[in-house]
Amino acid sequence: MNHPILSPDTQAILLLCASFGQNRLSQPQPLTLTEYNLLAVWLQENQMRPGDLLSSNIKNKLQDIAIEKLDIQRIQALLERGVMLSLAVEKWTTQGLWILGRGDSQYPKRLKQRLKHKAPAILYGIGNIELLSAGGLAIVGSRDVTEQEIDYTQTIAKTCAEEGIQVISGGARGVDQISMLGILEAGGTAVGVLADSLIKTSVNGKYRNSIAEGRLTLISPYDPNAGFNTGNAMGRNKYIYALADYGLIVSSGYQTGGTWAGATEALSKIKDIPVFVRMQDTIPEGNQELVKQGAQPFPIIPASSSLKGLLRTVLEAVNSEVEAIDQLTLKDMNQTTFSQPKLEEKTQGSEHQVTDTIPTVFPMSPKDIYEAVLPFILAHLHQPLDTKSIAERLEVRQGQMQDWLNRAVAEGKVKKTKKPVAYVINQQLTQLSLLPEME
Repeated sequence: MNHPILSPDTQAILLLCASFGQNRLSQPQPLTLTEYNLLAVWLQENQMRPGDLLSSNIKNKLQDIAIEKLDIQRIQALLERGVMLSLAVEKWTTQGLWILGRGDSQYPKRLKQRLKHKAPAILYGIGNIELLSAGGLAIVGSRDVTEQEIDYTQTIAKTCAEEGIQVISGGARGVDQISMLGILEAGGTAVGVLADSLIKTSVNGKYRNSIAEGRLTLISPYDPNAGFNTGNAMGRNKYIYALADYGLIVSSGYQTGGTWAGATEALSKIKDIPVFVRMQDTIPEGNQELVKQGAQPFPIIPASSSLKGLLRTVLEAVNSEVEAIDQLTLKDMNQTTFSQPKLEEKTQGSEHQVTDTIPTVFPMSPKDIYEAVLPFILAHLHQPLDTKSIAERLEVRQGQMQDWLNRAVAEGKVKKTKKPVAYVINQQLTQLSLLPEME
């Protein structure tokens, strides 16, 4: 691919923030993101851009800077690293890398909109830049995984590939790497947000062909040659979620590890990204605790539904309209309108594309609502629960939930136990529905 010449803004940000492969303790020390943001505010207040710092008369203006915690001599010394910048950029582009500054037009808008000043000042990457704007499902989890978790991750990744849902992950050993390799092997696309070793990973035989085919993009906010650092691994978690439409935690420890830290950060600070957890098979304690903190059980996919459909419409029907559903009777629902995205199919040449159009408004029947809510009911019933408990978890009226449970029992999807009365998923029927159809 052709690599555009770096804009003056990106050159300036690199001079200020990049280590160029040196130890972070080398002098002058590059600006941290917090420090760069302080300078960026000053530039904005003075109607300047980062590229203006490269002008010949900037030294005079810099003398007027009065920013707490920023040393002017340090900024000047960083801006004088032109030779180092030229050598590093030549090396990076020769290796196929590209660099995006926060002011570049191709910089992912999702990062800036969701993270604001916490969006990285610089992104290093290799592969198809357009994938950074495609959204998708973030799939993350522990490094040490069981056979159940491997199978589950591969199944979800394959489903994503089949339905045109991109996977976003961290590329680390375990769930992250399994999800990325799974969707690539199934012909889908992926974005890997790495905490270290971008250049080394980009030439790995596991990924090289997918990068060349434009189906994999690897990015990192850290130096392309940086080694593993726990702080960097923790810091990049928010970028994984911010680039996605939804997040799925396959396995997490409780109050320990990067998966837990990233999930709790996403739940508390990135409000517009629904976070799901796996609640099937053997469930880790961390997964159970994340549900208590606001994560949703990932839905079981009935044979008649699609993952894309569940993620797009179930959330709207369950979360956005839950208050309205709670106050209405089944009779009222026939006359109530709900917003739902409309998909418009377009055929261009041999490609078959599905694109979003402006949401339309249409009446939603009780049958539609039941089918939309059912996967979430099933996700909660891997252990017996009474009607009151499941109604509280989904925040709907107990009477409404009883109607849905009665129907699920009649269809054989849920079993009713006695002494005490409770409901639990019919595991045998569910497993049969997940088997591939015979040709």
